[in-house]
Amino acid sequence: MTVERIRHTQKIQYETVLVMQGGGSLGAYECGVFKALTGHGIKFDIVAGTSIGAINAGIIAGSKTGHPEKDLEDFWMYVSETVTPAAMPDSLRAAMSSSFGALYGNTKVFLPVWFGLPSLPYGWRHLYDITALKDTLGKFIDFAKLNSEDAPRLIATCTDIKSGDAVIFDSVKTKIDADHLTACASYPFYGIGWVEKDGRHLWDGALLSNTPLREVIDSSPKCDKKVYIVNLFPRVQEKLPENLLDVWHRAKDIMHTDKTDHNIRMSKVISRYLMLLREMHDIISNAQLDEELHDRFMKIEREYHRLAEERGAVIEEITRIERREDLPFLFEDADFSAATIKKLIRQGEEDAEAVLANKTQ
Repeated sequence: MTVERIRHTQKIQYETVLVMQGGGSLGAYECGVFKALTGHGIKFDIVAGTSIGAINAGIIAGSKTGHPEKDLEDFWMYVSETVTPAAMPDSLRAAMSSSFGALYGNTKVFLPVWFGLPSLPYGWRHLYDITALKDTLGKFIDFAKLNSEDAPRLIATCTDIKSGDAVIFDSVKTKIDADHLTACASYPFYGIGWVEKDGRHLWDGALLSNTPLREVIDSSPKCDKKVYIVNLFPRVQEKLPENLLDVWHRAKDIMHTDKTDHNIRMSKVISRYLMLLREMHDIISNAQLDEELHDRFMKIEREYHRLAEERGAVIEEITRIERREDLPFLFEDADFSAATIKKLIRQGEEDAEAVLANKTQ
């Protein structure tokens, strides 16, 4: 029996966690994954995300209808655009939709600042305003429910511009509203402005970590975890880039792909250390100690229990659902065309079903 399994028999409580990445319109894939997981009766104690992953997590936690898989799909169809014709090759549709969005925005999500502004670009600090997204979230999220004990715990991440530190919004500790969620999706490299909230100036959490598993463990360090991670950016690509656009696309994939293996290894190492501490503690506590050693032992007793009980979470199981790319395109995460959104949702469902089928074999 492994150390982790021995420990689990002593501490059986665990949480089921869904971790969703940032990735613009690729977040529709996460919608499909969630639909499939829900269809298999999997319920989550914690939903976590950054950027569009935080938006998805917020809708799941604060579902107005009580059917988050339906609300999430309705949200994605609501923000999709129907200007770009569906009957065209995927690459051309992606280029046309992303170009349309860059020029005219998306009235349900973001709008260019040059609409109605008389000033010249000099001095601008952003190109797009996402107030529209905050209004849209109000249509799909019941924030009172999101912040209640009946909802899955929501953990969303962003970045403090001044300090460069990660900022974690946790529905157990913070009354999360639409401003918190839009702050998590303020990605500066696409020209989206920061959000000022609680006295801080905030950008997208993907600047620091696009897969906020570590933030989940830091926020909930006591319970063991069964984790589902949705990876929007493929880890492996056998074909080398052929031009600059391919180079930038592949670099973006590498920057944003799931990098949680180190966190998982460290959780196992910490678990082994804690088990050794537990065994040494049990040996010493049952030994006959003289007065001086007994006093020293009692002084460290409280610290031992703090480490063993408050920082003992182990990642017991991890399931990854990873989006594949048939036709890489640099601005694929800016393609909000209805045809592409539907395709991403369907792909997420299919990939999740395949992963779950392999788990049961």
